[in-house]
Amino acid sequence: MDIGVEEIRVWHTKERGWSDIGYHFVIRRNGEVETGRPVAKVGAHARGHNVGSIGVCLVGGIAEADTKSECNYTRAQWASLDKLVTELELEYSIKKVLGHNDVSAKDCPTFNAHVWAK
Repeated sequence: MDIGVEEIRVWHTKERGWSDIGYHFVIRRNGEVETGRPVAKVGAHARGHNVGSIGVCLVGGIAEADTKSECNYTRAQWASLDKLVTELELEYSIKKVLGHNDVSAKDCPTFNAHVWAK
């Protein structure tokens, strides 16, 4: 499905009771980068690892036929992710890029973000 900040914000605020969307950025299927929670505010994207981190959500990662994990991101998303992470690394002196799956028992983002970022 192609969703963005507004749809995820509804899930996070109305269904989970959070104050805002948990992610700072969402990259839609067409590669559009949408701004979510302000970077100055602690995110809610990786329990126990939110302080001092920036949450980026790539829409996708699930097979269309079911709920099985699948690395199915578009070329536009990969290009936007590369550009966004490069900009964030420079602006915030980021030394390490991790995926949700590096800090919790999750499949997402369905690839090794740390290796990708190198």
